[in-house]
Amino acid sequence: MTDHDHLAGRRAVCRGRRCAALIAAGVLLPLPALTGCSEDGREASVAASQDIAPAPRGDLKSGGTLRWAVDAMPGTFNAFQSDADATTARIAGAVLPSMFTIDASGRPQRNADFLDAADVSSRDPKQVVTYKINPKARWSDGSAITAADFVAQWTALRGKNNAYWTARNAGYDRIGKVAQGANAHEVKVTFARPYADWRSLFTPLYPKNVMGSPNAFNDGAREQLKVGAGPFLVQQRDAKEGRVVLVRNPGWWGDRAKLKRIVLQSLPGDKRAAALAEGSVDVAAVDQVAAKRVASARGPAASGSPRTSADGHAGPQGEGARTGARAAAAENTALRGYTIRKALEPAYTQLALNGSSGPLADDRVRRAVARALDRQALADTVLKPLDLPSKPLGSHLLMAGQYGYADHSAALGEPDSGAAKALLADAGWKSDGAGHQQAGENPGAPASDGYQDEDGEGQPDDRYAEDGYRDDSAEDGPDGSDDRNPARAGRGHAGAPVRGDRPAAAEAPLSFTGAVGSEVQQSALLRQSASFYKQAAASEKADADGDTGSAAYAKYKRYKKRAAEALGAAERVETGQTGPLPGSGGHPGARHAAVERAADAAAAPQPADGKTSRIAAVKKNGKPLTLRFVLPDGAGSEQLRTVGRRIASMLGKIGVQTSLQRVSDASYFQDHIASGDYDLALYSWPGTAYPATDARPIYAKPQPAPDGSLTVEQNYTRVGTDHIDQLFDQAASELDEGASHTLVAQADARIWAAAGSIPLYQRPELVAAKKSLANVGAFGFATPRFQDIGYQK
Repeated sequence: MTDHDHLAGRRAVCRGRRCAALIAAGVLLPLPALTGCSEDGREASVAASQDIAPAPRGDLKSGGTLRWAVDAMPGTFNAFQSDADATTARIAGAVLPSMFTIDASGRPQRNADFLDAADVSSRDPKQVVTYKINPKARWSDGSAITAADFVAQWTALRGKNNAYWTARNAGYDRIGKVAQGANAHEVKVTFARPYADWRSLFTPLYPKNVMGSPNAFNDGAREQLKVGAGPFLVQQRDAKEGRVVLVRNPGWWGDRAKLKRIVLQSLPGDKRAAALAEGSVDVAAVDQVAAKRVASARGPAASGSPRTSADGHAGPQGEGARTGARAAAAENTALRGYTIRKALEPAYTQLALNGSSGPLADDRVRRAVARALDRQALADTVLKPLDLPSKPLGSHLLMAGQYGYADHSAALGEPDSGAAKALLADAGWKSDGAGHQQAGENPGAPASDGYQDEDGEGQPDDRYAEDGYRDDSAEDGPDGSDDRNPARAGRGHAGAPVRGDRPAAAEAPLSFTGAVGSEVQQSALLRQSASFYKQAAASEKADADGDTGSAAYAKYKRYKKRAAEALGAAERVETGQTGPLPGSGGHPGARHAAVERAADAAAAPQPADGKTSRIAAVKKNGKPLTLRFVLPDGAGSEQLRTVGRRIASMLGKIGVQTSLQRVSDASYFQDHIASGDYDLALYSWPGTAYPATDARPIYAKPQPAPDGSLTVEQNYTRVGTDHIDQLFDQAASELDEGASHTLVAQADARIWAAAGSIPLYQRPELVAAKKSLANVGAFGFATPRFQDIGYQK
């Protein structure tokens, strides 16, 4: 699992949207022991947004250590520095004051441990917020939390003194004055400009000895945090062991922490499955591989037992088999102690359309691309296997279930291939109606990664069909089976070939991403592939009409061989044998690479009528409309690439060609997304409780810089309008909550209409946790209450 695989529990410290965009990767395969949530009513909404095994404090033991996997050691303990990371945020939440926390519906709530009250006490002539600090609130050195700490933090973060190396000043730059009120426990904050998101400020709050001078701010809290004020304190930062140890704060005035210690252990994603099997961590956000291992752990006699002969002795593998079986049984025993807690993350995956140049600079082309997408099918692909609500996300600014959420996608229009083609035609991109591969074109060429489609031929889009998605032009297979519905045989199968087309992966593996799922799923996929190849073979044999020297007869022989290989592979899976699958050369990595080569090659303009012709590519001035679709190449991005191929297939139906370019995870964001070196891309943004502030830089209209370049802030699609900027500015200054929500909704509708960013689905969040743990797991929007995490009695 890479650093971008999961957001929850590791959301960047720059609250909500202020962090860098994150690649949407690691979407999960079906997990056998996971039950779903109903989509009906508010209860289902809450269940889908959080899964932490809630329990009353009275049901929990006092004491114990929680070992919590984190991506990396914190770059700093100062959450307002540019190298602060997700581990910094987690630590700050446990050891520092938060004036407001976020609830499960994404709404800020006053934190009574630190504030007795906080309200807008005046609006005219200026906005004034009065904070009344809980008199019990004290720093761990015994000093009271007072107005002086608020003044010091405002001074450091207001952006007036460049000696403070701050990463952000949003909100603090609107404050005109911070002063003590009636006493040291009352703070008066006067704003020079009204600020609707004032609740976002002073969280976390640092002591004045950290914020009081540039030197202290820049260096005083990088590797140590001597003073805190939370249910826990930082005891040790051990860079050698890669861990930070938090211990109970003996001076904490709130509910006493149930745990004695929390150990935040740096643990890369690709090592978490092994750590779970060893039982060396208690909580870890996981990818699909680790989640599947946990969810499928069964009794002692589960997978891994050696086959025995009739007399009860081990087979030919002898002692080695018995040793392997014992190790597998031990691993299974350890994994049975965990459960997978799942929810919808407050984060969404979007299709980004780069509007800075080329065809996508025309808003009609962007809208055509957007209206060609079946977002429901894409959401089903990702979320239905997890039994999570799979309705496509209808907002850029609020998540489903979040207070104020509404679907504004109607501003763009419903999916409609006819309307999409009309938009392309209006922009000058028209089909010549030939419906065949044009001279000089190679729509079957998959991408610049060197993968080659053998015949330059693509195949029907229904190869990628999922539950809820149907290609109405497709027909049932000759045996009466509906080859569009992989629910009958797993997901991600190779599609049924039509006459004149070779099936996907005819010269490579038999199925793609779905084959990494459970044994049942692999077997079903392989048998489905065998059926497809058998069907194709029969068709080619009929075309050959007895001519053994014809091309059709050669294809018949090839497809017949593939059908036999697929069936044999299915039988090996079903009987527990581990021989290589076809096309792999006996090496799992080679097999998987060949699988993805076949899938990439298949993502091209698709046949319209079940014949050897293609949907004609739309052209302008004789050139076909081809968009470069950049996707990350890492193992953790596998499902993302599947979604990308489905999108490419959908675009093929309106004559838009796509060139799939796979690049390394390390270069994907900085070298392609941030630099604008792409036409289409998939990446994620986290949700926020403060969209008027946090979302503005993502959708702000790019502005020309003095050197002629564009200042894009975080708007990596380079699509924006003055009106959108104005709506954000008005929303951020509107103190009436209802009016501010209305302005945010209007901004969202305008963003949809601009068609630079198309939200697809909320991401799933999976967390492996010891079954005995309560009040921890997939937190969703909610701020963790670290003092309430503990072990069941």
